[in-house]
Amino acid sequence: MSKLLVTGGAGYIGSHTLVELLNAGYEVVVLDNLCNSSLIALERVERITGKSIVFVKGDIRDVELLNKLFAEHVFDGVIHFAGLKAVEESVQLPLDYYNNNVYGSLQLFKVMSDANVKTIVFSSSATVYGDSLGLPLNERMPTGKPTNPYGMSKLMVENVLEDLYRADSSWRIARLRYFNPVGAHTSGLIGEDPSGAPNNLMPLISHVAIGRRDKLFVFGDDYITADGSGVRDYIHVVDLAKGHVSALDKLNKCSGMITVNLGTGKGYSVLEMIEAFSRVNNVSVPFEITNRRPGDVASCYADVSFAQECIAWHSKLNLDDMCRDAWRWQTQNPNGYEVAN
Repeated sequence: MSKLLVTGGAGYIGSHTLVELLNAGYEVVVLDNLCNSSLIALERVERITGKSIVFVKGDIRDVELLNKLFAEHVFDGVIHFAGLKAVEESVQLPLDYYNNNVYGSLQLFKVMSDANVKTIVFSSSATVYGDSLGLPLNERMPTGKPTNPYGMSKLMVENVLEDLYRADSSWRIARLRYFNPVGAHTSGLIGEDPSGAPNNLMPLISHVAIGRRDKLFVFGDDYITADGSGVRDYIHVVDLAKGHVSALDKLNKCSGMITVNLGTGKGYSVLEMIEAFSRVNNVSVPFEITNRRPGDVASCYADVSFAQECIAWHSKLNLDDMCRDAWRWQTQNPNGYEVAN
């Protein structure tokens, strides 16, 4: 059995990935500072899988804690989710994003190197492509200039990993570029529960549908898209989680660095998402068009052919599944993890 350190494992994507890792036979230690996550998520992962999780509350910038963890456990690798992730907030608080996402990653990689743990799956983002001149986005395209500090922080960490591999080819590195994860586990026990105001579309739609918000604000209807609203590649979080297991399987077979898009290959507009959610769940989602949001691009969707070729992975769940599972999570947990069921 392999043992993994999962940074940020109590968060939205982290908790869903824990389910897949535990079901695949991995042993996990979770390091999370709980700034945008909940211990209840880990308890529910244990309930879903029937397996136990070792949890350590702490920050990846705490080198003393990291050294202690790597001394106490023999890790076979690290899955690195920990970091701040709100695009709009990053425009307002760039120093916080570089401190958490870049400086924190540097501390983690140094401790890993010192401990001779050289397998890492990094949680990157499609934002590294910037406002690309071509769609769909494929991994061979040059990374652009990300339109916000969040994306830039992810690109900076990607570049660090590339230099690390160039200096020492015994590293096994997967840089996974997420598109837009949505949905929830089919049990309804774990899902997306942002602290404060949500920054992503699906929880905003869900909050309006359940009555926590009066209406949804659609940021712009003048983009060069079919209906004027922004287009994104939405991927079910369970499919995304399984992509991490597939990436680990690949790294376990050979050293090297792989860079893989995790998306569906299809873009949906904000207005199409509202329509689909309303139709699938038979609910009303009032909305109002407002100004564009700083840092957003018009369209972003993936070429996913390399994911199939490289890690034998492709998405299986469709838009209706995403909407249905997100609503199940929301109705079973109207206040998120605030009140444990």
